[in-house]
Amino acid sequence: MTHPIQPAPFEGRIGRTLAESEPHFTSSPHPGADAPNVVIVLLDDTGFAQFGCYGSDIDTPHVDALAAGGLQFTNFHVTPLCSPTRASLLTGRSQHAVGMRSVSNHRTGYPHQLGHITNHAATLAEVLGEQGYATFCCGKWHLAPTEDISAAGPFEQWPLGRGFDRFYGFLEGETDQFHPELVVDNHHIDPPGGPDEGYHLSEDLVDQLLRMINDSKGVRPDRPFFAYLPFGATHAPHQAPQAYLDKYRGRFDEGWDVVRQRWYERQLAQGVIPEGTQLAPRNPGVKPWAELPDSHRRFACRLQEAFAAFLDHTDDQIGRLVDGLRQMGQLDNTILIVLADNGASQEGGPFGIMHEMKYFNGIVDDPDDVMDRLDDIGGPNSHTNYPWGWAQCGNSPFKWYKQNTHEGGVHVPLVMHWPAGIAGDQRGTRRDQFVNVSDVAPTVYDLLGIAAPDVFRGYAQLPVTGNSFAPVLADAGAPATNTLQYFEQSGSRALVVEQDGVCWKAVTRHIKGESFDDDRWELYELSADLSECNDLAETRPDKLDEMIGLWWAEAERHGVLPLDDRMIELFVARRDDHSPGMSVFVQNGRLVVDYNSFGEHTVVESELEVPAGDCMLTARVQRTSRTEGVIELAIDGEPCGSAELPYMMHIISSIGSSVGHDHGQAVSPRYEAPFAFSGALHAVEIDRSGASRSEAETAARTEMARQ
Repeated sequence: MTHPIQPAPFEGRIGRTLAESEPHFTSSPHPGADAPNVVIVLLDDTGFAQFGCYGSDIDTPHVDALAAGGLQFTNFHVTPLCSPTRASLLTGRSQHAVGMRSVSNHRTGYPHQLGHITNHAATLAEVLGEQGYATFCCGKWHLAPTEDISAAGPFEQWPLGRGFDRFYGFLEGETDQFHPELVVDNHHIDPPGGPDEGYHLSEDLVDQLLRMINDSKGVRPDRPFFAYLPFGATHAPHQAPQAYLDKYRGRFDEGWDVVRQRWYERQLAQGVIPEGTQLAPRNPGVKPWAELPDSHRRFACRLQEAFAAFLDHTDDQIGRLVDGLRQMGQLDNTILIVLADNGASQEGGPFGIMHEMKYFNGIVDDPDDVMDRLDDIGGPNSHTNYPWGWAQCGNSPFKWYKQNTHEGGVHVPLVMHWPAGIAGDQRGTRRDQFVNVSDVAPTVYDLLGIAAPDVFRGYAQLPVTGNSFAPVLADAGAPATNTLQYFEQSGSRALVVEQDGVCWKAVTRHIKGESFDDDRWELYELSADLSECNDLAETRPDKLDEMIGLWWAEAERHGVLPLDDRMIELFVARRDDHSPGMSVFVQNGRLVVDYNSFGEHTVVESELEVPAGDCMLTARVQRTSRTEGVIELAIDGEPCGSAELPYMMHIISSIGSSVGHDHGQAVSPRYEAPFAFSGALHAVEIDRSGASRSEAETAARTEMARQ
């Protein structure tokens, strides 16, 4: 017996003939003729003080103009890390609840660390796309596990799998700005240019986003768009075009103590921080500028100049985006939000670093040794990050940094611009109410008149726990809508609560490996002590106990538990080689290996010629001690050369491996990139079965730097 095929539900009528039938056409959703566009611009590792309108003297006229024509939020908070902030931003929910307590690179087997956003939490792109919006993402994703971002996929947690119509950018936590690892939609591509042609990733991202918007509006002018622009800037490596580097030469020679004091005074004068706010003391490890040797000062100044140039250049790209929207007639009815994902980074260490991966291999640059390379800083031949002193300057007036739950790690800028939706008399005003990153998505939904779905594509949805701050847009005196907010990162914890008009904060900085029960909690009345300078833990133990109890209750509610300070252990099982740290190539008929350890080259060339026809070429790299190793060559199994490695790196680069050509800047000076192999590569096998635990430890530290 055959059964009729069940058709999809049809609301017309089907008769035997067309004359006896009635058609029915489904209509695509449309948000309405007056629905605003939504643009979110996210900067990486940008501290509270680093925009000009938040206190610095770095030139950021375009962000400053958006603040002058919109609203400037001075009490905005995020998570201490990249992936968690992005997960919360795009879903309107707690980062732990959606599966992203830490960076997306790993899974732990617990619901709060899936390595991706749970499908039970639809993203802004998914929700707005279902409402008829076009959706575009250009920039850094970092919301998919590392093992899932190769050309083989799977692609379910790539941007197109989470609601975006188009994507152009990179999937990992950082990339080289002159030689980026690029993805278009669901496939990897080579960059369209290099530094010799004037290429820079930030410019490319804005070009691509404007093209996507223009393509959409050119055909469907009635259809609004959601555009998400998460720059790689200002995450290390700090890289900018030479003209920007030249602009800041000598600008910071006064040192971080003088500059930080000046930025703090500007913040007070601008009203960005309330009168009476203290400038937090130097963090441990930050020395007074006057005590630094001359070489340390020169190195630190160049590193800060590179950061400033990078931020200035990024601001100009934001200006290009704004100009492009204006020229298309889209700016007035666009909700444009600019924010940062966490505070300024501490990964440059006490002195700063010429190549960030050195620091994560346990190597600290001696400034005396880099004096002849100062002119490389900020350009395509460097991978720099600045020292703690400049990072804390960027977080003024706060203490601590990214990765910490103190204000320096979680208190960042947010600017909102929307000419059609912000009254003229409110433009250029500040909003001092407490706001958290999880509040952004529900605010967008509120302004658009959209309700987050209870079920999305068959998945029951977690409740949106963020709070819309739409009421404060029209009224600077409106009460804060978020009065209870937890923070947690690798065991460091905090809770902010507003009670009877007073804002309190309990916070603890956890040291990895120590008992959570031994963590020392601090207590601050943020309403009078925004920079956490006066610890009330001893004088108000009752209040502190109450706050700690509230933290545990919020941890239960948002899926924060179990507390987990692991990082190294999570990478032991993941054999992700990311970068073999060398180039293996055939040149002049010989097999050659060039092992480039930050400019120190060990080269071994085969004693035998590579025969014509099919053959097997082998380069065996073995560690002989914690820091040394050996390279051995073989052709068709016959040994034909070896060399000792005086220093064998664990992780040498944040850029992935290239096969058949040398992507980006050449590893070896013996050729010019890409130096593509002209023969036939039947297979390339990389065997890391003997990787040591120390390599995994270094990989873990490296991943923490890449978010």
